[in-house]
Amino acid sequence: MPIPRITEPGPLAGLRVLDLTQALAGPFCTMLLADLGADVIKVEPPSGDMTRYIGPFTEEDALHAYGGYFASINRGKRSIVLDLKQADDREVLLRLADTVDVVVENSRAGVMDRLGVGYETLAASNPKLVYAAIRGFGDPRTGASPYADWPSYDIVAQAMGGLVSITGFDDGTVMKCGPSVGDIFTGTLGAVGLLAAVIHARASGEGQFIDVAMYDAVLCLCEGAAYSYSYTGHARRPTGNGHPTIAPFDVFPTRDGHCAVGTPSDRMFATLCERMGSPELASDARFDSPRGRLVNRSELNELLIGWTTSKTTAEIIDLLGGDVPVGPVNDMSAIYADPHVAARHMLVDVEQPDGSRQVTLAGQPIKMTKSSTGIRSRPPLLGEHTDEVLAEFGVNR
Repeated sequence: MPIPRITEPGPLAGLRVLDLTQALAGPFCTMLLADLGADVIKVEPPSGDMTRYIGPFTEEDALHAYGGYFASINRGKRSIVLDLKQADDREVLLRLADTVDVVVENSRAGVMDRLGVGYETLAASNPKLVYAAIRGFGDPRTGASPYADWPSYDIVAQAMGGLVSITGFDDGTVMKCGPSVGDIFTGTLGAVGLLAAVIHARASGEGQFIDVAMYDAVLCLCEGAAYSYSYTGHARRPTGNGHPTIAPFDVFPTRDGHCAVGTPSDRMFATLCERMGSPELASDARFDSPRGRLVNRSELNELLIGWTTSKTTAEIIDLLGGDVPVGPVNDMSAIYADPHVAARHMLVDVEQPDGSRQVTLAGQPIKMTKSSTGIRSRPPLLGEHTDEVLAEFGVNR
């Protein structure tokens, strides 16, 4: 689904970001900034970001400059190579940090400080600097965690932050969430936080240190389970695809697949019953109130499954669409064919550096009426922009 390449300045045009991140959480944060028009300068070690050479690769790609993992979250950035274990390259970084607006890193707490390029060092010569740190368990500057020195990845954050405990089958078997939300949501909050700090810095002249912990972000994502425990004293457990307080609100099998149906109000439930050809269910004493439908969820779901399995997914969408919240369970082949996705430019074809066939990446969901957002350029080759960037900053190596 090719779309015109975005060439107009974005809402963050003029914002210069020094990106010291790797893996997923940090690069996703800076990817958001790049899609919104910031100049994101990705600083990579000589070996490259740890995800650069993870696949998949297309069969036509003989260069293997980067795989799909790296491409998805590093589009729109410029890459320079600096070895921060070397004094000369650390000095180059210090020079670059003197004039940027934002620095983002996601190393363990203390790593950048030991290298001599931590927040206090950079802020001493650039007091307006916004320095964002994305870590597993936060930074001692904002709150000392007993786990501050622990490494963390998505699955650990999902587990410790509460998400795994409420995700899974209704027999109690727990599962992690499919997408790496422990990384992605943390990176998103990091972007929100640092942009708030940029606004503050431009108004006051004072930069600051921004800290978002993966554990904290997942806990925030589980806000419903948090308040529920306070109100009831009971820790939520997995409920399968069902909602803990609303019924019917689930994924149901159809004759040829699955669909999601949710009716949070009496009116919507009555409409569902009417479209099912069973209007009497809306006044059935078991189901005539939200509480009754929740208590008798098993019986209600059994009736619904009897109906949904008698029809194809398309037939159910035709019957309910527009009046009752409903949607097919789409895999990527269905998503690629969905006219909504095309209309919203949510799949974007991006060229490969060796001229082989284009690859498709998930687009930018933040849309604006007066500013351009979205993928602006292909991901960079390792160190592709080193000379260009250093010349812009007037730095000689």
